[in-house]
Amino acid sequence: MTHTPTDQPTRRASGAVVPVLAFAGIVVAVMQTLLVPVIKDLPQLLDTAPSNATWVLTSTLLSGAVATPIMGRLGDLYGKRRLLILSLAVMVVGALVSAFTSDLLTMIAGRTLQGFAMGAIPLGIGLMRDMLPREKLGSAMALMSSSIGVGGGLALPLAALIAQHADWHALFYGAAGIGALAIALTLLVVPESPARAEGTFDVLGAIGLSIGLVLFLLPITKGSDWGWSSGTTLGLFAASAVVLLLWGVMELRVKAPLVDLRTTARPAVLFTNLASIMVGVSFYVVSLVLPQLLQLPKATGYGLGQSMVVAGLLVAPLGLTMMFTAPVYARLSAKYGPKFTLILGMLIIAIGYGAGLGLMSAAWQSLVIAVVLGAGIGLAYSSLPALIVGAVPASETGAANGLNTLMRSIGTSVSSAVIGMVLANTANNVGGVAVPTMHGFRVSFLIATGAVAVGLLMALFLPKPNRAPQLRASSEEEAGIERADEVLRGFRGRVLDSAGTPVPRAKVTLIDRRGRQAGATLSGDDGTYVLTVPAQGAYVLAARATGHGPLASSATHAGDDRAIDLDLALPGETVTA
Repeated sequence: MTHTPTDQPTRRASGAVVPVLAFAGIVVAVMQTLLVPVIKDLPQLLDTAPSNATWVLTSTLLSGAVATPIMGRLGDLYGKRRLLILSLAVMVVGALVSAFTSDLLTMIAGRTLQGFAMGAIPLGIGLMRDMLPREKLGSAMALMSSSIGVGGGLALPLAALIAQHADWHALFYGAAGIGALAIALTLLVVPESPARAEGTFDVLGAIGLSIGLVLFLLPITKGSDWGWSSGTTLGLFAASAVVLLLWGVMELRVKAPLVDLRTTARPAVLFTNLASIMVGVSFYVVSLVLPQLLQLPKATGYGLGQSMVVAGLLVAPLGLTMMFTAPVYARLSAKYGPKFTLILGMLIIAIGYGAGLGLMSAAWQSLVIAVVLGAGIGLAYSSLPALIVGAVPASETGAANGLNTLMRSIGTSVSSAVIGMVLANTANNVGGVAVPTMHGFRVSFLIATGAVAVGLLMALFLPKPNRAPQLRASSEEEAGIERADEVLRGFRGRVLDSAGTPVPRAKVTLIDRRGRQAGATLSGDDGTYVLTVPAQGAYVLAARATGHGPLASSATHAGDDRAIDLDLALPGETVTA
């Protein structure tokens, strides 16, 4: 498969791009925790059985898992900004559908549409890689990756406040409103990246992966209701294994697969994804345990007797700490690398859960646990896209980060199922109501600690990263040195018009001797361009700009450092580098 872009930022972005993309990620994360404050009331609100009401949550999870890798690949092919806006638009439609109904099936349909927004996270990371200078990329991707936790943490107290003082449908009106705001800001601030992957969309691959994921995640989320040893649960797990195996065989034979499994099998990608599952498990445990512990009545002997809103406020620092960890991550990663920060983050998570075993007797202790875990999860989440981006071509950024986001979602799904089962099996029956016990909470924290230990082992197997300037530069001076070093492995110069004036935003394309596109970029405001080459040899540099005729110049790269100015007034000029 041929890939269009290089690892260079394709255009300069305004300073507002990062906060706007991060806001889009936070909006998406809100969808995942929007209904947490009213979970226990859903059967009554929808006039249905508890087992049916859980589909309101399960449908969002399943659609998000299916959409994430698909939207990432579509973004690589047809434009990440375009697919980001589409993801948010589908989410807004889904929120409005849910806002106008109390019918179970219609509500499930609306929640399914809301899940499609999960693709915004990898699309945002891909846009950042395409547009931002290297010295800003690390912290920006860290913030985007952490937005999942930030949105989830902030949504809890806000959703609780709305649910406590207004009709529960107001939750969906609010979600539609912030989704529409995210679309408007994206249209105004975020430019489209010209970076594209060559090839076509793998429809069969998308169908196969979707079926396999649904067959796998469905018994995980519904296993407690159906019974873990029931024929339905075991049959679905077996069917998912068969479908995913056949899908993998097919993907290896397709010229332009939905997921490049050969790239995914690289140790740097494989162990990052495995570690991501464990981080996802550990992240969701605190979200399940602390709110319940805080809201249980003091009459139980261990409950902290807080209101829904206060419980949400005490857990909110989990997300806020993750957000404030992004600049800390950037400095640590610039000095030691993302592998180090991933390991450090997991160690902090383990310390947080270990200490949490003895910090469950006061509300302020829950706040301490949330802050410590937020710092650890923030470092770990921030490291994941950097490790992925450093290991895959730029044209596969969306798809690769989509798969990584999917791995985290699988981790949270497994965590939800396992912790739900633990809390149910250790609960006390009081007046016909199952009340979670302190023993169940502590077992849950031990499970989280074990998951982090496994993730830490996976992180230790990560290979020593190749030098990745786009993720390691911590200052303008360092970035300049790294850019100069990278020029030795490619072409640089200016695009000029007939008067010798620099031409901004001209598209410069690198074509190899077989006529395939090997890279592309846009000239900067001063007409300069930089293109890396995959190998030494003969290439053609083609330039095109609005209002100018096209230029095609042949160039041979031999490892030296000669600049090539592309004069749009002299088509066919031959230069040697």
